[in-house]
Amino acid sequence: MTTRDAFLARVRAAQPAARPRPEVPLFAPEGGDLRARFTQALSAMGGTCVDAGHVGDIPALLREKFGADVALCSATDEVPGTRALSAETPPASLENVEVGVVRGKFGVAETGSVWFSEREYVVNALGYLAQHLVVLLDPAQLLDGLQDVYRRPDFYEARYAALVTGPSATADIEGVLIRGAQGVRSLTVVWVADAARA
Repeated sequence: MTTRDAFLARVRAAQPAARPRPEVPLFAPEGGDLRARFTQALSAMGGTCVDAGHVGDIPALLREKFGADVALCSATDEVPGTRALSAETPPASLENVEVGVVRGKFGVAETGSVWFSEREYVVNALGYLAQHLVVLLDPAQLLDGLQDVYRRPDFYEARYAALVTGPSATADIEGVLIRGAQGVRSLTVVWVADAARA
């Protein structure tokens, strides 16, 4: 037996007996109008919320906000993009995408955050290389607080997960707030029901 094997054998033999994990208490939910709380929290972080009414109205909304000739890459079949996106798309090829569109799985009212995994982004770089990120979010998919996120099965089933709150920003140079420093310059949440869940 090598010295390494002997050491590891002693470590394994010295393990304490298994015991149940303590129950983690939940804070009382704040409740209230989750959509209003989400909108306020996202706004404080530099993001915006808009109503689309119907998913068919979104292309017109995007043309109005970003122009008709914008390079748009969509990770959802609900909104057509000008650039194709699939799991085989090289991440670096998204470097010149102006607008990325993605369907958020759920939002968190406490922080104004939207949850994404590799399923929603299709290619993770979409959420970071696009200049502007547009998130389709069903208002029925809002959670009260962050504690609720960790109790959802999505959190444990995803290989990758991110809670995104507003555009990228930094204020560490002379206290001046700069948006888009390390990621998207703007984040817009579009309230629209998810037909797939209906």
